[in-house]
Amino acid sequence: MDRLARSLLEAPIVDKNGYSYFVHPISDGVPMLEPGLMREVVIGIIRKAELEDVDKIVTPAAMGIHISTAVSLMTDIPLVVIRKRQYGLDGEVALHQRTGYSENEMYINDVEPSDNVLVLDDVLSTGGTLAAVIAALEDIGAEVVDAVCVIRKVGGENVVADRGYDVKTLINVDVVDGELVIVDENGDG
Repeated sequence: MDRLARSLLEAPIVDKNGYSYFVHPISDGVPMLEPGLMREVVIGIIRKAELEDVDKIVTPAAMGIHISTAVSLMTDIPLVVIRKRQYGLDGEVALHQRTGYSENEMYINDVEPSDNVLVLDDVLSTGGTLAAVIAALEDIGAEVVDAVCVIRKVGGENVVADRGYDVKTLINVDVVDGELVIVDENGDG
């Protein structure tokens, strides 16, 4: 069993308004993130993602930032962070994001119609964030070459799949009776 699987099995589960939420260094920044775990995740993403024609890595704030930064450093592909704050820059595009436990407005800067992008994030749960991000990128005219999330929480609504988007993951988990269960150690894709 790899570090990611072991660390997920040790992750505490908390209730967020009826939503079973696991607390993990990749998805929450707590407990502390060990370099070996980050290295394993980055190597897994680089092996799984289609990177050949990618111009930019795009990630929603906040927990995709550390993962995407590490992938950017290893691949020399520039990074664009979708922020929850409006900056009012030329070309800024707003999008509405809804997850299983929150709703936010987010803003994309520095993505052009001719860009080929890789979308990276920490967790795919309901798919609300990624569906909104991918739709906004397509509205801009960017080509989404690939989309990868480290962890997929299965068992509920998956808006991103319902809208026809394919998202690769490194590992798939579920929360059953308050316990995290590994559904597929190799993820999707």
